[in-house]
Amino acid sequence: MAERLRAMFCDHLSIMRGKYLPASKIRDDETRFCRSTFGVHYDKDLLPAPGSMMLEGLPDMELRWMHDEIRDGWEANTKVVLGDLYDDAGQPLGLCPRGALKRAVAAWGERGLRPKVGIELEAFAFIHDEKGALTPYNSRGAVVYGTGPYTDPLGFNDQIWNMADKLGFRLDMITAEYDTPQFEYTLTFDDAVKAVDDIVMFRQMAREIALQAGVILTFMPKPIPEAGGSGMHINFSFVDETGRNAVAGEKSGGPAHLNDLSKGCISGLLTHHKGLAGLIAPTATSYKRLVPASLSGYWRNWGGDHRNVTTRISTEGGAKARMEHRMADASANPYTAVAAVLQAALLGQDHTDALPPTETGDGFETTDATEGTANDLGAAIADLKADTTLCAAVGDLLTQNHIFMKGQEVEKTADLDDAALRDFYIYYV
Repeated sequence: MAERLRAMFCDHLSIMRGKYLPASKIRDDETRFCRSTFGVHYDKDLLPAPGSMMLEGLPDMELRWMHDEIRDGWEANTKVVLGDLYDDAGQPLGLCPRGALKRAVAAWGERGLRPKVGIELEAFAFIHDEKGALTPYNSRGAVVYGTGPYTDPLGFNDQIWNMADKLGFRLDMITAEYDTPQFEYTLTFDDAVKAVDDIVMFRQMAREIALQAGVILTFMPKPIPEAGGSGMHINFSFVDETGRNAVAGEKSGGPAHLNDLSKGCISGLLTHHKGLAGLIAPTATSYKRLVPASLSGYWRNWGGDHRNVTTRISTEGGAKARMEHRMADASANPYTAVAAVLQAALLGQDHTDALPPTETGDGFETTDATEGTANDLGAAIADLKADTTLCAAVGDLLTQNHIFMKGQEVEKTADLDDAALRDFYIYYV
């Protein structure tokens, strides 16, 4: 096969869409898609969602990319690239999640700060049994932090690691989680857009490499009811104009050494806690994960080295100082999720009230926090709709589309049992 280009974008459902294009497109270029893709649901139902223009002729939108952002792909003779979406008049498309993240980065840039992001992805592995039914990829002897063939007898994670090295992804780790067969994938901190581009590409690569090994790797938040959930933890900090980590306290890390920038970020995340859930935990199974005593970011709280708080402050200081927001899961579009967290943190910068105390409860049997997220997707979307400040910051058209599509999702999933709910999502996220 001659060399080709696979041009992609990550849509409103966190599904990768794209085209294979000839080698002549391996340059600064563009291609067109139907804008009404933003009205398509998981079950391929086409809906008149805000901005999709389904009832207005289903016009084009344009994906534009830069030659310098084209990279080697994991398929033979195939380069890959992510681009930005524009409407048919050549203006940035308000529905574009990557555009929403770029706006968030630009807003912080106006304050002289450059967001740095590191994302931890958790996923479960499934295989098909001899009858074709999905079943967890379990191995006796697999344990939390397990390594070697007892944890992954097919070795599909070795194949993912080898391809990641070949393509230049900077993996910090692959590790086995508490529940079998769950794994965590973490890439190195980077500038926000680069970090999310990398995690989006890595996630797609990992799913496709796993599929070739006979494994369905899913990043959905709760595919096994009796097991734990899968999150997408968003770690972030900022670099100032001198290159210094701007969230680093004067003496050390942790809650006792917070500067005003960090306090403002925490304040914004607490203020918009309920609204954030509808954007960054956006599927029906998100609310099977997002419950008390689940290490999931349910509670409106914060603390230090405590995995049962939503905003966790690293005890590392200096260049490694950071905040970790633990609510999101990877059924969310990573661009939208990171944009929402950064915008909520920015909205807190002019907040002058003192922060509430750090969480002192253990998070399992005792909790200081009294307010959590909504308990289901419908209520979370109502909370998002009510948080007009957050919606405007992330982008009105994007959030209007999201609210409509997720309202439809509530109806589509209302009567599904656990297996049917899993199968509604598992092949897409």
